[in-house]
Amino acid sequence: MGVTFPGESSAYREARERLLVQEIELRRNMEAVAAARRALPPGGPIPEDYTFQGLRANGESGDVKMSELFATGRDSLAIYSFMFPRDPDDKRPGPEGGRTALLKLEEGPCPSCTALLDQLDGAIEHIGPHMNFAVVAKAPLPRLLAFAEERGWRRLRLLSSNANGYQRDYLAETAAGSPNPMLNVFHRDGATLRHFWGRSSSMPPPNPGRIRATSAPSSRSGTSSTSPPRGAAPIGTSS
Repeated sequence: MGVTFPGESSAYREARERLLVQEIELRRNMEAVAAARRALPPGGPIPEDYTFQGLRANGESGDVKMSELFATGRDSLAIYSFMFPRDPDDKRPGPEGGRTALLKLEEGPCPSCTALLDQLDGAIEHIGPHMNFAVVAKAPLPRLLAFAEERGWRRLRLLSSNANGYQRDYLAETAAGSPNPMLNVFHRDGATLRHFWGRSSSMPPPNPGRIRATSAPSSRSGTSSTSPPRGAAPIGTSS
């Protein structure tokens, strides 16, 4: 006997069974793509051991080399490029309170990136045992740290690329200097750090009929918000 839900019609059940066949095929394709990704040959070595600005082990701000982001026994590093500052064409509202709200809109953080990082901050303790993870933005480190405090982020490794060419080299920045949403994965191969994989919704589509994704998706409930989540009061405000 097949699965049914209360009150459904035979037309619904027939359509749902057809959709199920497509869903199974999609899952198989996703697994095949994941296997092909894991089987990629070694990527190119990084052109330099990039120097970022971030918090060091002693809690003080300072230079952090890319090679220092690899913990002992963990040879994979994922770097998410946070669009802070945001895309200059993104006119969605910025933060409503805290020091970040004082910035010009175009200098502030991307609302969609912010929503994603809200989730990743909670997932880091589960990701950490398996791979290294860092968030890189072009904004100066004090701005990054202030915004992290306003959002209540406690686990993300935040770095500023304000003084290096990482974002440009790894397609998180256009030739004109505008930010791109980007995730890159690197692998430590002995003493060599290599690029393993990179994904960006802003890369040119291989098929002209494909709809280009953006970093600012619409939703039925409205746009993403950079306002603090519940329970996280902005700096300078009461909780």
